[in-house]
Amino acid sequence: MGKAPRKSNETLVVMKLRGQKELHRWQMALLGVNGKECLLSVSSPVDTAVGKYFLSVKSGADPVHTPENNTIYFIFNPWCEGDTVFMAGDKERSEYVLNDTGYIYVGSKDKIHARPWNYGQFEEDILDACMFLLDKSNLKPRDRKNPVIVSRAMSALVNANDDCGVLLANWSGMYKGGTSPLAWTGSTPILQQYFRTQKTVLYGQCWVFAGVLTTVMRSLGVPSRTVTNFASAHDTEQNLRVDVYLNEKGQKIEDLTTDSIWNFHVWTDVWMTRPDLPQGYEGWQAVDATPQEISQGVFQCGPAPLKAIRQGDVYLTYDTKFIFAEVNADKVFWLVKEVNGVSEMTKLREETLVIGRSISTKAVGSNTREDITAQYKFTEGSPEERKAMEKACSYLSCEDGPEAAPTEEANIELKIQAGEAVWLGDPIRMSVIINNSSARSWTIKLGATCELQLYTGKVVAVLGSVSETVATAGKPVIEVPVHLEASSYVGSLASVDDEVIVQGHVIAAIEETEEKFSEEVTLTFQYPPLRVEVPETVKIGQNFTCAFIFKNTLSIPLENCKLHVEGLGIFMLETFDQGDVLPGGIFKCRIICTPKKAGKKTIIAKLNSIQTGSQNTERSSTDAKETELRGGVH
Repeated sequence: MGKAPRKSNETLVVMKLRGQKELHRWQMALLGVNGKECLLSVSSPVDTAVGKYFLSVKSGADPVHTPENNTIYFIFNPWCEGDTVFMAGDKERSEYVLNDTGYIYVGSKDKIHARPWNYGQFEEDILDACMFLLDKSNLKPRDRKNPVIVSRAMSALVNANDDCGVLLANWSGMYKGGTSPLAWTGSTPILQQYFRTQKTVLYGQCWVFAGVLTTVMRSLGVPSRTVTNFASAHDTEQNLRVDVYLNEKGQKIEDLTTDSIWNFHVWTDVWMTRPDLPQGYEGWQAVDATPQEISQGVFQCGPAPLKAIRQGDVYLTYDTKFIFAEVNADKVFWLVKEVNGVSEMTKLREETLVIGRSISTKAVGSNTREDITAQYKFTEGSPEERKAMEKACSYLSCEDGPEAAPTEEANIELKIQAGEAVWLGDPIRMSVIINNSSARSWTIKLGATCELQLYTGKVVAVLGSVSETVATAGKPVIEVPVHLEASSYVGSLASVDDEVIVQGHVIAAIEETEEKFSEEVTLTFQYPPLRVEVPETVKIGQNFTCAFIFKNTLSIPLENCKLHVEGLGIFMLETFDQGDVLPGGIFKCRIICTPKKAGKKTIIAKLNSIQTGSQNTERSSTDAKETELRGGVH
């Protein structure tokens, strides 16, 4: 294996059938002789270094013979009990190693939807691409035996931020010269392009990085799953707290708010033992290829044991404290006021139950979502969860900021009423509700703001604000409507090609008691469905038709529509330009397929469109269908 193989590190292995007793763990045996032909059996050690090996054979005085197919790939073996990635259970191995399709969950904690993804670990050039990454990592041969080190190295190489890896991250909303992250339907074209050109592929965001890393790890024999954490904290100060700073209008102050809460964040779990840690931390380990923070000088993250994350053991390697904060940080809102030219901060409220919600992955053996939150954390608010938080804080600096001075309580409850989603092109409607359970009358100053945000929490545009002073005299319930026409956000959508949400913030200040309250709500956009029609069963080598149907049920036109379709074992990724689709408009296109591989296969279709004439805004509608391919396996 490698350019300069040596016996000393087992990159050169020489075995003799006769005349020498084997002193190492590689073994060769003669199974049978038939005339001038003999059948040999070679067995390798369970901890053989993962890599691409080359075979040659010498018989007697004959010259060295190199077989035509002399390449042998050694990968980890989850079927072998002695391997550090051994996983018991055929169903689990079938899902986490052999399954080449799946779902990645996106949206929000209140509106989760499944995005189909083709992992394609058995497709052409994928294994060679993974071997290329291993060679690029410059890991020592002994480190190639260790899935802990290999998975950490792959988390660094799947992103290209500091090592010319597979994918370049981009959250700018501008993707000229590359592919929008929303357009990818699977890992195969990404890894194939990277391997064939040996140049970084443009562009990726968290779900793309996670999908590609899952493909790489499954290709190398490591059981892997793609995991989504909703309301995921990005704690830049490493104090297990996300600080959100608001002005009196309820607008987020971007310059002060360095922490963020991603609507969702996607990473990869890998399965292995951890002989480098004390006992009890085996099993699933979180690994993240998205370049968020530097770890040991490189954009890499993990593997962090889920058991350590759950228990608050944030001192353990690798990056356990960062992932603990992602799923279990506390969220603190601060009001910032300018008083005589000096900024004064007042804590509005602290939320301990909002971070790390509905942690999701595809279930074993079915296309349904499995909630694995309990594997990452104890039940929110339980004594065990608070104890884990206290333990984590004991290892870190978790100092509180300034507290509000104690005041008389007005017994006011503040909340926001709104739907979970907004159909693109419809108005945004929500209401601020003030419940007064006190017999007294209070004067309340309200500030409400709606913002268009990326799923990472970055503000794209302020859509509208409401400032109003209300009195509670004789009004146990006060409702303040917030109504925004579609024109308030459609124009802003044109400036960004990304996953976006509408975030509403409300601040209420009671003049008589100086109490302050805050509340927020998240709305997602909803899009028309895209249908895929295929026969339930088709045969290898026989053509069949796959149809894609879309109707624009929105009140606005969808411009420059592009349909991306992919079917592993059926056809490669293709893009069809559909032009503009007016309200009520329908398009239907077909592709003739000739399947080559047997088994259940998934066809993925994704429609992207440009809104309000921009060349950069894509919003997607996705569907996936399974079909059974019957016939011999080739």
